[in-house]
Amino acid sequence: MKTLPSSSEIFSFPDWVNENAARTVAAGVVLLTSIYLLTGSGWVLALLAYGFVARVLSGPTLSPLGQLATRVIVPALGLPDRQVPGPPKRFAQGIGAVLSLTGVALHLGGMTTVAMIVVAMITGAAFLEAAFGFCLGCTIFGRLMAAGVLPESICVACNDISTRLAPASSR
Repeated sequence: MKTLPSSSEIFSFPDWVNENAARTVAAGVVLLTSIYLLTGSGWVLALLAYGFVARVLSGPTLSPLGQLATRVIVPALGLPDRQVPGPPKRFAQGIGAVLSLTGVALHLGGMTTVAMIVVAMITGAAFLEAAFGFCLGCTIFGRLMAAGVLPESICVACNDISTRLAPASSR
């Protein structure tokens, strides 16, 4: 008999993330932000914000876009499982959550032009990830670690390339 997952299992971010799934999610974010920028729909913006918050809290577990990417799109396209450290990706999702929630607040406050500027920033970062595999949030995370703002213990794998060279099954 299958048991229900505990809250600690639901509300945890994976130590390792499939880079191809992350890029697929980023492509979905580009789509959602583009729809918002074209329509100004508050519902689309709310969905975008929910997705970022869900991914910060649980990785793909509670995120419809995360589930679609990991369970449907990546397998259907036959993309390989390319594992990268999770903490920088979580940090990047956190930036997206802050920006998208700011966009929601601005939109609700009637400052739709400023909300669109904030959402356009998300679009740019998500496009870089989706198209080129360049994660702006991950880069910021790395610079904060290098500057000593974030302790190395947050992401040991970020400083030890041997963990990235190990087969995914050994992680």
